[in-house]
Amino acid sequence: MSSRDTILLKARMNQPAAAPHPGTGGDWQRFEDPVRQFQETLEAVGGRLAICESRADAAAALEDHPQREQFGKIVSHCPEVMAGNFDGAAVARPHELADVDLAVLPGEFGVAENAAVWVTDGGLPHRSLYFITQHLCLTLKYTTHPADALVHNLAEAYERIGLEGTGFGLFISGPSKTADIEQSLVIGAHGPRSLTVVMLPRQEPGNR
Repeated sequence: MSSRDTILLKARMNQPAAAPHPGTGGDWQRFEDPVRQFQETLEAVGGRLAICESRADAAAALEDHPQREQFGKIVSHCPEVMAGNFDGAAVARPHELADVDLAVLPGEFGVAENAAVWVTDGGLPHRSLYFITQHLCLTLKYTTHPADALVHNLAEAYERIGLEGTGFGLFISGPSKTADIEQSLVIGAHGPRSLTVVMLPRQEPGNR
C-alpha cells in the first residue's frame, strides 16, 4: 500500500459521526430598508450604487463614473445602460478579453445583508468577463421599487437560487480587494478595480 493510500484509508476510518442536516429555517436578519442596507454595505466594500428611474438615468450614472475616461474598450450585454464598442462574443478565447476596460453585465438579484449580487453565465459567451475587466457594472432590474431586486439575507438568496439544476453562478460583492499585506486594503488586486451596481426599472415609467 502506498503512502497516499495509507493516508486516505486513515482519513476514511476517522470520519465524524453522521448528523442530521440542520435545515435552512431560522429567524434570519431582515432590514426595514433593504435598499439602504444594500447601498451602505456596497459602499463599505468599495462599490457604488446608482438607483435609476429610467434608462437615461442609468446611462448617465455610468457617464458620471469617476474613471469614465478610462473606458476605452467596452463590452456590454445591457445596451439600455451603455452601448458597447467591442463584441465579446466575437472572440474565441477568453484571453482575448484581457484589455477590456468596462463590462456591463446583468445581475439576477442582490442581497441586502452583504451587498452581494448573484450572477450566472446565462447568455454570456465568456464568464471570465466578470473577472478580467478593469471595471465592472452589474445591472439589477426592478418592477415597481428597487427593493424588488433584493432579498434580505443569504438564506433567502439560497432559497431563490434553488439546487435543482447545475451550472455556473456566484455572488459578487464590491470590486476585487485584498488586505493580506500589512492589513492595507488594496482595491483591484486580482480583478475589477471598480464595481457599479445600477438599479433600473424593467419598463420605462408610463409604458407599463
